[in-house]
Formats: sequence, structure tokens, C-alpha cells
Amino acid sequence: MTMSKTLALTEELIALSSVTPQDNGCQARLIELLEPLGFVCETIASGGVTNLWARRGTTQPLLVFAGHTDVVPTGPLDQWTSPPFEPTQRDGKLYGRGAADMKTSIAAMVVAAEEFVQAHADHKGSIGFLITSDEEGPATDGTVIVCNALKERGEQLDYCVVGEPTSSQMLGDMIKNGRRGSMSGRLVVKGIQGHIAYPQLARNPIHQCAPALAELTAEKWDDGNEYYLPTSFQVSNMHAGTGASNVIPGEVVIDFNFRFCTASTVEGLQQRVHAILDKHGLEYDLKWSISGHPFLTPKGSLSDAIGDAIRSETGVETELSTTGGTSDGRFIARICPQVVEFGPPNGSIHKIDEHIEVRFIDPLKNIYRRTMENLLL
Repeated sequence: MTMSKTLALTEELIALSSVTPQDNGCQARLIELLEPLGFVCETIASGGVTNLWARRGTTQPLLVFAGHTDVVPTGPLDQWTSPPFEPTQRDGKLYGRGAADMKTSIAAMVVAAEEFVQAHADHKGSIGFLITSDEEGPATDGTVIVCNALKERGEQLDYCVVGEPTSSQMLGDMIKNGRRGSMSGRLVVKGIQGHIAYPQLARNPIHQCAPALAELTAEKWDDGNEYYLPTSFQVSNMHAGTGASNVIPGEVVIDFNFRFCTASTVEGLQQRVHAILDKHGLEYDLKWSISGHPFLTPKGSLSDAIGDAIRSETGVETELSTTGGTSDGRFIARICPQVVEFGPPNGSIHKIDEHIEVRFIDPLKNIYRRTMENLLL
């Protein structure tokens, strides 16, 4: 039995051990496949990261497929049933690092584009590929660099499908039409160190910050909206003390994070946190870091096109969701009005023995191709 082209390409990409930020030849292989189809391919390197921008056509609408060739580290090799960079099939599943996140998606996108172009060489609009090797890392030299370059050139993206593994139990049961933002804070509340037997000569910052911390954790930041759960505030770490049981600490360090939706803003959340801390009379320093802004694509032509493609291929009625962590969609959404994420089931991503069910691989490719047909014919 002949192996499907999508499965063969997936195995080829898995065998290239592209641990972030390394691409290890993955994008060069994609260029070999895309250029004969009429794609103009451009490698954009930045800070040791390899990025690929490929486009076929010069007119609108521009439908872009986005993804990443880098994978997370393998973890202990002796815990893998088969070597992580030797694609292995057993029990109807394909095993290997990147099988689900997200080399199958990239292979499916490329083969889908090949099939679509060969059948519809005179399709309307344009098809693009935005591929990076810096999604699993700090994401500072990857997709954001390409997006900035495209914006400077005035290249307008109309639709973008990010191949993140979004399905839950069955292929197509969930697509992401947005992601929450992520903002962290490091709060240092200052006190006066002293002997625990003489509290009147010291000032315990743990005691001082406790009421403010209780208020922050109880605060209702927003009500969410049609697509998002309410914004969440969580403390992740708290450090104080010298290790001795008879010393009042001089400061306490509290790390916290907001996973926030489009019902709140960075400025609004920061102002409210400072207001609560100031109300409690604390002496403190607070440093903020933002790893991602929220984005949202309301139900529309792109989500309808993918939903129809999923229904036609699998019979599954998909669910729109904004759950999960951040993705490169947050960068693309700055230059593209409609961004959704769709890919295979995500139950094994970043785990030992990462895998995808082989029966999902060609249907995934067909869904991507049907999406092109729905938008570009």
C-alpha cells in the first residue's frame, strides 16, 4: 500500500530534529515543494531563527497558512518507547516529537496547497505560508519579525489559518478563534527586617500584603464576553524570609499572572492593581511583563469556511473556543483581520511519546484544501 504524500512528508519533517530555535532544514524542504507550485519564497533570518515567507499570487484576498517547524525538547530519551526523531507507526498512531505540534499540520498545509493549485491554477487571490522556528521559544525573532516586515511593505493579509493542534477528542471538534492575553507582574513588598521576638522594631511585609493580596484574588476583573471566560488573576510564586525561624523578613516577592480577555485592557488592569496596593498603604515595587495581547476573530467568513470544510470532510460540527495558552496568532492578528487556529488533537503535545492518529492525517489535509476552495474559488 502506497503511503500518502501527507504522511510521508510528516515523517520526513519529524526526522529533522528541529528543537527550538533550530529549523534543521525543515523550511528548505518546504521551499523545494512550494517553488514549483509558483510560490515566491523568502527566508527571513533573525537572531538565529529561520523564518519563511512564501506567496503565490499578487491579488487579494490573501489566505495565509501559518505554523512553526521548531519543537520542544524531548525530555528523557529513555522514557520514549521509540526514538523521538525516528517517526514510528504502531497501533494506528504516528509517534515522534512534533507529530501533533505541529509538523503534521505543516505537511497537510503544503500538500493541500499542492492539490489545490494543481486543480485550480487560476484561482482568485493569493496563498501564503508564514513559517517560523521560534514559536516554542521566546518568540521574539519569529512570526513577529515576519509580520513587522509584511506590515512595512504594505502586504495585506485577509485570512490566516494557524496550524496549532486545537482539536480535543476528534479531528475538527474545536477551532480557536482567539486567545487570551498573558501579563505577569513581580511585586516586591518592602518591610523592615528584625528579630521575631521584637515585632515592634520591625515591619512584616507578609502580614502587610496579606489583605491586599486577598482583595486582588477576590476582585472581579471583568465578566468576559460571548467568546471569553472572565479574566483570571493567579499568584504563581511567593518568596520571603532568610530561612531562619526567628527573623521577620525585610521583603516579600510575589509573582502573579493575568490571563485576560478582550473585555479588559493592559492599562486598565495595571491601574486597578496599583489602586488596590496603594489603598492598603504598601511600600512596594511592581514590574510588569506582557507576553501576549488577546485577540479575537468573531464568527465570520473564515470560521464559516473552515467549519464547512470540517463538516464536509468529517461530519463533525466544530466549536469555536478561546481557551488555552498563547500562540503566534497574537502577532498575526495585528496585521490580519481574521485569524483562526485549527489542527489535530492536542492530547499528547509536549509529552513523552507525542503522537497523532494516522487516520486523521489525510482528512486534516483535505480540510485545509476545502478551506482554500471555500475562500479562493
